Amino acid sequence: MSDIIHLLPDSVANQIAAGEVIQRPASVVKELVENALDARATEIQLIIKDAGRTLIQVIDNGKGMSATDARLAFERHATSKIASADDLFALQTMGFRGEALASIAAIAQVELKTRRYDDEVGTQILITGSAVEEQNAVSCSTGCNFSVKNIFFNVPARRKFLKSNQVEWNNILTEFERIALVYPEITFKVFHNDALTLSLNQSGLRQRIIGLMGKNLNNHLIPVDVETSVISITGFIGKPESAKKRGAQQFFFVNGRYMRHPYFHKAVMHCYEQLLPSGEMPPYFLYFQVDPSSIDVNIHPTKTEIKFENEQPIWQIITAAVKEALGKFNAVPSIDFDTVDAPEIPVFAPTPSFDHPEPPKVHFNHDYNPFKQTSQPRNPMSKMPSAGNWEKLYQDFEMGSHASKINSNPVPNFDFGSDPEEEEPQPFASPETYIPSAMPEAVPEPIFTQPAVNIPVETARQLMQIKGRYILTSARSGLMVIDQRRAHIRVLFDQYLENIGKGHAPSQGVLFPEMIQLSVSETAMMPLLSEDLHLLGFEIGDLGNGTYSVNAIPSSLEGKDIPQLLHNILYNAIEKGCDLKEEIHSMVSLTMAEAAAINYGKPLNEAEMQNLIDQLFACPSHAITPDGKTIMTILSNDELDKRFK
Repeated sequence: MSDIIHLLPDSVANQIAAGEVIQRPASVVKELVENALDARATEIQLIIKDAGRTLIQVIDNGKGMSATDARLAFERHATSKIASADDLFALQTMGFRGEALASIAAIAQVELKTRRYDDEVGTQILITGSAVEEQNAVSCSTGCNFSVKNIFFNVPARRKFLKSNQVEWNNILTEFERIALVYPEITFKVFHNDALTLSLNQSGLRQRIIGLMGKNLNNHLIPVDVETSVISITGFIGKPESAKKRGAQQFFFVNGRYMRHPYFHKAVMHCYEQLLPSGEMPPYFLYFQVDPSSIDVNIHPTKTEIKFENEQPIWQIITAAVKEALGKFNAVPSIDFDTVDAPEIPVFAPTPSFDHPEPPKVHFNHDYNPFKQTSQPRNPMSKMPSAGNWEKLYQDFEMGSHASKINSNPVPNFDFGSDPEEEEPQPFASPETYIPSAMPEAVPEPIFTQPAVNIPVETARQLMQIKGRYILTSARSGLMVIDQRRAHIRVLFDQYLENIGKGHAPSQGVLFPEMIQLSVSETAMMPLLSEDLHLLGFEIGDLGNGTYSVNAIPSSLEGKDIPQLLHNILYNAIEKGCDLKEEIHSMVSLTMAEAAAINYGKPLNEAEMQNLIDQLFACPSHAITPDGKTIMTILSNDELDKRFK
C-alpha cells in the first residue's frame, strides 16, 4: 500500500493562508498600508479601481527595498520584524508574520517597484499566482509602489462571494479610517476610479478625527489624558449630547494598532450610565500605550483582538480617566475660539459711589384715602364710577335687573346629587364634533396619515389604552393586547415600501435647508441610497467634502430629527452591507418607520386607536414587525377564566 501523506505545493499553501489573511480587497489595503507605515513613510497614496476588484495600488515614500529583499519579501514567513520567538512579545510594528505579501501574490497579479534612497536604480517584480514572471532593474522614485490587480482571479469561488462595489469600497474606507486615525502626522491621499476621494494633510489628532468623522463632532470632543505605571491613555471622548443610538464612532487603539475590546468598552459605557438614556452610545477615540511584553497581539489572524495581562487594573484606570474628563466638562465647559480679531472689552472698575450706593428714596402721601369721595376722578377718560360710589354697583341686584341679564346667558347645570341610573344616556360624539362646555381638556392631535373616523356606538370596538403603550380590545377568542408603537411601525413600513415601489411619496420643502456633515464611510454610501431617498420624498443636495443640504423631507417626518435619521439609514446600510435593491428598500423603510412612529407614552383617543387597528389589520403581515418583533398577543377566554377560579 502506497504512502498517502505528501507536502502541498507552495502555491496551494499560499492560497490556503490567503483564506485567513486576505478575505476581501479591504484586507489587501490594510496589509499594504501597514507595510508602508513600518517603512517610515510620511506620504501614502491609495489608488482603487472598481472597489479593489480591478486595482489596488499603494504608493509610499518609505525606505524601499533592495533587489534581494524585494524578491524575498514574497516568500512565506519572510519578515524583517522578528528574529526569535521572544520578539513576538516586544512588537512595535504593524505587520510581522510574513504571510501578507505571499498571500496577496497567491490570489492576484502583483507588480512591485521599489528603490532605496542611496540606490541609483530600483527593482521591478511581476508575480502572478505565486509564480515570479519577471524581475528587472527600473527607474522609479524612492519607496515602494505596489499594484495588486484582479484579486481572486485564480480562485473564482472566492471572487463570486465578493459583495457589491459600493459595499467593498465602504469596507476599504473602514480599514483606512482605522489606520489614518492613528497617524495624524502622515499625509494620505485616496483615489477611487481616478477621482480624488479623500485628502488628509499632516495635522493634530483632533483635526484628523474631524477630517474623517465630520465637522459636527468638533464641538463635542472632550480630551482625555492620564499616565500611570501600567498604562497611558490619551484621546477624546464625546459629550453626552453627541451620543447616538446607532453609528457612534467608537475606537480603541493600543500601541498604534486598532483593536476591539468588549471589556474595555463596558468600562467606558459604565461612566455614562447616569448621563445617557438606555441604548444611546457616545463616541470615543482612546489611545493606549502599554509595555509590549504585557499584551499578545497574535491571537487573531487580523490582529484586531488583543489580550492584556492587567485587564482589571486597566478597567479601573479607564473609568477614572473618563469620569474625570466628564467631570471637568460639567464643571467648566470648554470654550474654543479665536481671539485675534476679538473686540477689546473694558475691564469693570467699581467707583467709590458704587461700592456704597445710596438706598432709593420712597415718597408717599400720608393723606391718601381710597374710600374718600373726590370731586374729580383720577382718570378723566374713564367712564367707570369712582371708588367712593361702590354702593351703586349693587343697586341692580335689589331690582333684579342684573339677575335677568345673567339668566340670558345660561351656564351648564351641574347637579351632583342626581342618580346616574335615572339620567338619559347621551349619544356618543366623535372627537371632531364634541366640544366640552366647561373646563375643556386638550385633545391630542391626530398622529396618523389617514383621517380619524367616527365610530358609531353600536359598532364601536371596546378600546382601552394602558400605560401609554398597549391598546386593549376584545376579540372572539379573548382579550387582544397590541403594542401601539410596533403596530405603527408596521403600518408606516408598508406605506414607505409602497411609496418606493410607486416612485412617488408626499414631500414637503423646508424653509431653511438643514446641513448634515457625513463621515468618509457615510459619504461613500450616500450615492447608493440617494435614489431610494428621493423616492421616499427627500431632496438632498451634495455640497462637496461630505456636506449635504436637506431641501425637502417626507411629509410624515415633519418635526423629526432629520440629520440623525439620515445617519441611522447610512449606518444600517454600512453595517448590513445590503446588495439587493429589495433589501436596501426594506432597510431604508424600516429606519424611517422607526423614526416616524409614535413613541411610548403618547395618549391616543378612541378614534386614533380604532384607526391604528384598522390600518394594522389591512397590512399583509400584522402579527410581527419587519424586524421580527411581536406586535400583538391574545389572552384566551380559557386563560382569563382560569385566573378567576
